[in-house]
Amino acid sequence: CLAILHRIAKEAGFNFLAIPKTIDNDVYCTEYAIGYQTAVNVATEAIDRLQSTAESHQRVMILEVMGRDAGHIALNAGIAGGAHVVLIPEIPYNINTICRKIEQRQAQGFNFTVMVVSEAVCTRDGKCRVGKVGDYFSNLVTELTGVDTRVTVLGHVQRGGIPSPSDRVLASSFGVAAVDLIAQGIYDKMVTWQNHQVIPVPIEEASGKIRKVDPHDTLIHTARGLGIYVGECETTDQIYAEGMHYSQNGSHQSPTFSSADLVQERVSG
Repeated sequence: CLAILHRIAKEAGFNFLAIPKTIDNDVYCTEYAIGYQTAVNVATEAIDRLQSTAESHQRVMILEVMGRDAGHIALNAGIAGGAHVVLIPEIPYNINTICRKIEQRQAQGFNFTVMVVSEAVCTRDGKCRVGKVGDYFSNLVTELTGVDTRVTVLGHVQRGGIPSPSDRVLASSFGVAAVDLIAQGIYDKMVTWQNHQVIPVPIEEASGKIRKVDPHDTLIHTARGLGIYVGECETTDQIYAEGMHYSQNGSHQSPTFSSADLVQERVSG
């Protein structure tokens, strides 16, 4: 879209500057886009509220958030809200591992699980599901584990409301930088946020690319360190390690297994 708008402006003889604004935070070349932090705040508050109802009713609560091409909202809100499972487009998942995670929590006396899923997810073999992801997992998890499951689709609530303070500061910084560029007669740029600075970059650098979550990002390591399942690891040893849990005295215990281990992933239908 950015490249198209730039071309139309050029053909019409208009000067062009761009400011990144999307809650998905998937604009290339910038660490943050206007609206993203507010969306994360909204999603985090939703997780906070779902935690208590999941625990009191001993359910699996699934929150579906926006992020068709990039899982920034799900990952950040999932960590902040203390989710137990976070699924994003960039990292494939295994339904058997998810079911084991739920069963392990039950074995430890935690009869509830909170899942956060982006609106698009993929399996290891590249089969992707886009749309109604929450409903899909709700039906599948209930079928495989027998645990009562509920879905909340946050939808356009993420796009509205009062902007967070960080979004207001970001928008102000972008606005001032854009006006400064205009005053200098500099166009065909997009202002970006990089290393706590507003940096203008050529439109061509930011066009046609998506800023995805890097599977090796520090936040992925953080999530796994907190015990959050965020999809499959790179090696089978890592996958098994995620399935382990500690007893109260700190020793490893093997994960419990059920008939879910034999289930084949069903992405179609």
